[in-house]
Amino acid sequence: MVSTEGLVPITRAFLASYYDKYPFPPLSIDVSRLSDRIYVMATDLLKDSPPTQGESLLVEEAEREPPHKVDENMWKNREQIEEILFLLEVSNWPRALQQESTAEDAELASVLERLREKFDSTLKTLEHFQARNSEFVFNTVMTYMPQDFRGSIIRQQRERSERNKQAEVDALISSGGSIRDKYALLWKQQMERRRQLAELGSATGVYKTLMKYLVGVPEVLMDFIRQINDDQGPMEEQRQRYGPPLYCLTRMVHNIRLFLSLLWTRLETRKLQKNQISILEEAADVYTSEFERFITFIREVFTNSPFFITAEDAGTLATRKDDDYKEINIPAGETHEVSLTVESINSYIAWDFSLVQGRMSLDIGFSVECTDLSGNKTLILPYRRYEADQGNFCTCVSGNYKLIWDNSYSSFFKKVMRYKVDCIPPVAESARAAD
Repeated sequence: MVSTEGLVPITRAFLASYYDKYPFPPLSIDVSRLSDRIYVMATDLLKDSPPTQGESLLVEEAEREPPHKVDENMWKNREQIEEILFLLEVSNWPRALQQESTAEDAELASVLERLREKFDSTLKTLEHFQARNSEFVFNTVMTYMPQDFRGSIIRQQRERSERNKQAEVDALISSGGSIRDKYALLWKQQMERRRQLAELGSATGVYKTLMKYLVGVPEVLMDFIRQINDDQGPMEEQRQRYGPPLYCLTRMVHNIRLFLSLLWTRLETRKLQKNQISILEEAADVYTSEFERFITFIREVFTNSPFFITAEDAGTLATRKDDDYKEINIPAGETHEVSLTVESINSYIAWDFSLVQGRMSLDIGFSVECTDLSGNKTLILPYRRYEADQGNFCTCVSGNYKLIWDNSYSSFFKKVMRYKVDCIPPVAESARAAD
């Protein structure tokens, strides 16, 4: 556990001085020029036939101001790139293009394939950035957590939660959900992570149980978690510095997607002009190169940001706080039991115990059993003797879980044991978005 002694949560003023070292080189002037040209080309297509309900929604979205938050813009760009890639799949081309009946059709097909490769490469870059950034932040936060079984359980809970979220997305896609549906779910999941993080910092609701469980977590870390994503909190400085160029790129990719969507439904009756192909190809080139440049830049800013303090920056390792351990005497011939009532399945029960040195026959029996709501008793952890042990398991049923330390086999010697146990409900998620 890294020491936070002498540290305070990062402030917006501090971030402002830090961001002064990282000015973003302006976007190419071609971004706004080509974005406007593509939008005009899209609206021209609407003169041929009125928009469908779905197309009207696309037009409204393209005309709407981009989101304010950096991470939401990242998700919006990712969604639009996936929509564009869907349109650029050969099986989704208009029939006239699939047939490639003329040399011009073959030339256009070649252009579309090159565009697909560019957008696919950019999508992979964005996905890698988001995954890497999330993991980096989580691991950094974990350096300030107690380095015992509590940290292990937080990691296990996060891994299980992320698997469940991915399974939810997979189920949506398997049931025929659209790309729009998929990203609505992904953003909902992102907001759920953020809500849980805020509750963790404030220790409200069910997180009171979690905070009891996480005794020893520095208060400064909880203050940081609670305030970092406030609308006028520290990250607002990042949004004002780096939001405007990202907003331009979000608007541009919306316009490219809008043009392709409208074109695909009208290409049977309207001939695509060569200048339109040229503008589309140029716009795709500019968008993908400028967006990847922005990702590379913002990755460096995130990695070196002072609110992601490394162990080296923070100082020396702190000694573990032991004030949350209990110490008991277990007389010879007796046992000590701790009962935990579990209401939710997939909760974690954990323990950490050791015997105080200086006694003969220094071991003690330990086992765990469960009595479910129907009164059925199950042995969870078979009896075994230990000098010390640290472990946990995920509960499969609700009921009463009993941890038993057994010194009944000893005829003469009591055992002095230091221990802590707890049950944490399946709610902890310690990852956060970078915005």
